[in-house]
This record gives sequence, structure tokens and C-alpha cells, in this order.
Amino acid sequence: MILYVLRHAIAEEPRPGQSDSTRQLTETGRSRCRRVLAHAKRVKVQPQNILTSPYDRAAQTAEIAKAELGFDRELITSNALLPFVSVQDLWNEIRDYAAGGDVMVVGHNPQLSMLVVWLLGGRADALWLKKSGLVALDIGGAGPHPRAELSWLLTPGSVGR
Repeated sequence: MILYVLRHAIAEEPRPGQSDSTRQLTETGRSRCRRVLAHAKRVKVQPQNILTSPYDRAAQTAEIAKAELGFDRELITSNALLPFVSVQDLWNEIRDYAAGGDVMVVGHNPQLSMLVVWLLGGRADALWLKKSGLVALDIGGAGPHPRAELSWLLTPGSVGR
């Protein structure tokens, strides 16, 4: 299975009294995210399932992924992608979809960076995903203690303007 890990795009700054879960993507964030995902489509990213955090900014990012990749299935909202849910709990959720093929998860830091590092067997501070950053990991097996191989990493800066 290939696991695609996509951090949400740039969102508006929180306003006084606004719930963190309702922050919306900015136009700059949308544009940069589209660039990353257009490049991902060129390299044949075709997940069979896309799981997203229920927070607005992640769900909006997942909708951009759906449109840019030509994904024709429903997005799956997962509470395992809420900020600060443990990496092990998130992995257990991903495992439920592994038999169906490649999976994309769309969520937040620090959780997503920690997931990537955990799967690669690295130090906790070895990676910090940028907003709209997309990682492809080749997962050897969907067991409870997996190991992955890094296939590639895209950022808005790495795909040009």
C-alpha cells in the first residue's frame, strides 16, 4: 500500500471567539495546494480512499485533492485525524482501509509529521510537514507495527509556481 500524507493548506488566522475547527483556507492556501496536487496527479497519485479530519481546513483541502486527482468516491471523515489523536490510533484507522488499496490522509500537525516519522522509524523531530506538504510512503505491511519507505515528498516550493 502507498500511504499519502497531506497536511492541510494555509488557513486563516483564528479570530477571537472562533473555534479552531471552523478556520477556512485562504486563497493563497488553495492555490498552493492545487499546485501540489496537480503535480501529484502527473505522477499518478490515485488513492482508493481519502480520509480527512473533520476540521474545515482539512476537509476543504481534501475536497481540493478530490477535484485535482479526479477522485470519484466519497471522502471519509475520521475523528482519528483530529489534532493530537495518537499516531497509533490513527494508524489503526488507516489499517481498516489498507486492504482496499492506496490511502490518502488529510489532517494536521503535529500528528501527521509524527505519523511519517513513526512509520519511517526516525526521531520525533526529524520532519515537520509544511502546509500543503504531501508525502508518499510505501508501507511494507499493514500490521500493528509497520515500517515504511519514503517514496517522495512534495511542497508548494518544490513544484514551482
